[in-house]
Amino acid sequence: MATLEFRTKTKRKNKLFYGILVLLLLAAASLLFYFYPFASSEKVQYISNKNSILVNGKIQGTAVQDGNQLYVPIKIVQKNIDQSLFIENNAVILTTNQKVIRMPLNKEGFTANQVSKKTDFPIVKSINNDIYIDLKTLTKIYPIQFHITKENKVIWIEKNNEAYEKGKITVKDTRKAFLRLRTKPDLHSPYVEETKKGENIRIEKAIGEYYFVRTFEGIGGYIKKEYVTKNEKVQISTVTTDESTTSLKYNAPIHLTWEAVYTKTPNPDQLPKMPGVNIVSPTWFKLKNNQGDVANLASDSYMKWARKNGYQVWALFSNSFDPTLTKEALTHYETRTKIINQLLTYVKTYKLDGLNIDIENVSPEDGPLVTQFVRELSVYLHNEGKYVSMDITFIAKGSWSEFYERDKLAAVVDYLIVMAYDEHWASSPTAGSVASLPWVKNNLEQLLKEVPNEKLILGLPFFTRLWSEEMKDGQVSVSSKALSMDQANAWMKERNLKAQEDPETGQNYIEYKDAKTNIVYKMWLEDSLSLKKRAQLAAQYDLAGVASWARYFADDSAWLALQSSLSAFK
Repeated sequence: MATLEFRTKTKRKNKLFYGILVLLLLAAASLLFYFYPFASSEKVQYISNKNSILVNGKIQGTAVQDGNQLYVPIKIVQKNIDQSLFIENNAVILTTNQKVIRMPLNKEGFTANQVSKKTDFPIVKSINNDIYIDLKTLTKIYPIQFHITKENKVIWIEKNNEAYEKGKITVKDTRKAFLRLRTKPDLHSPYVEETKKGENIRIEKAIGEYYFVRTFEGIGGYIKKEYVTKNEKVQISTVTTDESTTSLKYNAPIHLTWEAVYTKTPNPDQLPKMPGVNIVSPTWFKLKNNQGDVANLASDSYMKWARKNGYQVWALFSNSFDPTLTKEALTHYETRTKIINQLLTYVKTYKLDGLNIDIENVSPEDGPLVTQFVRELSVYLHNEGKYVSMDITFIAKGSWSEFYERDKLAAVVDYLIVMAYDEHWASSPTAGSVASLPWVKNNLEQLLKEVPNEKLILGLPFFTRLWSEEMKDGQVSVSSKALSMDQANAWMKERNLKAQEDPETGQNYIEYKDAKTNIVYKMWLEDSLSLKKRAQLAAQYDLAGVASWARYFADDSAWLALQSSLSAFK
């Protein structure tokens, strides 16, 4: 009996133990259920300084208050509002569609299109070795607005057409942890702010189960969608005094041809008819020295001939293809302005329709100087209703290509003309085409990633290179000379040769070995076949047209071939 009683008591104790254990487990499970997921309670600071700047959804730097003026770092403006703001010689140059505004550092006043204006304060200041610009001035020029939040004193800059949705925290009963704005779209990340029921917020984007929202104090973070009710959409609309774009568009497929002028413009009475051509570009102007003087070879008789034959004239200005001269002349605002003023005088004197800018052979680090010159020149030419075109190369390594900021240039000029040559240049170590069709096509596709097709003109060559390959000291020596289309035809006729189409290059090809000298001659011809194919390529990619270098090299078949192909353009 004693043994039985002991066993009974033991069973009761075990039951009690297991019962208590179950209750504890249930209580723990309830607590886990309540607190899961385990939200981080770590808070991080979103805004650390008074006058912090909020733009493009990020806190970026700090503004400086000086009397009634609020200055923001120029770097923030360049990054978020206008990449073209140009800093040089203790001044900042701001270019709008119709104005070139120069604002001296730490001085009152500014110039707009070379006219002096007064202010009661410096628009641009040097503060702690950084450059700052007055924010209110920016709102008069750019489509932006700003306000200062009540508590955190955040300088909140908003840009025209920015969009967001209004929202409200509408949850009934839940833990505070769920209403905290997180640094990442999960509950395990630190939080930056705690929202409250009924609080109005801005919904800026959605990621999975979360919204990225922003309080009206400018603090932004992630919160689950289930705690937010969406309201109407809002789009920022600002009013500025800045003018609308003044870029020009030619109302037909362009065929421009260059007239190469080295010492004197050809006698117009001796110029041929050029069916299909609507724009001529004589190479009249070039940079003479680092003082900004411009050499002028313009001709009144040529202008009369052009007008009589219905051609627009976009005269060419070059940098003389001198990298040192270019750097020295374009480094300073004053010299750039001197060049621009001379070109404007010539445009008005000769009643030109536009300018073609041909700047080549520039050190890559000086590319921004070229861009700024073109940007400033374009303002003045557009104000006169004149076209601005610029010649560029395909994208490649070397000083002949790397300095072009093609995307930035495309934004300010009316047309970019790609000089789609030379695939094989005059001193190339191997013989080859000036511009084979596959080479043009492949490079064109790369260029169109940076330049809009409607602003691009395909430049094509009228000249052919006659290559000679001669054995010297056991090695092949290669040389070449440029021939016009007539000269190439005459060379073949003299030797009773007939070219055949080369499927690899899309051109007619000739190869001839001189029996007496053993010299091998090769030509990839520029003729009606190659010209038609390239014009059709320009039409295929819906470009603005074609340009040909140069009139002197063409024969009658060239104009007719391009004229028929231009009909394929939209």
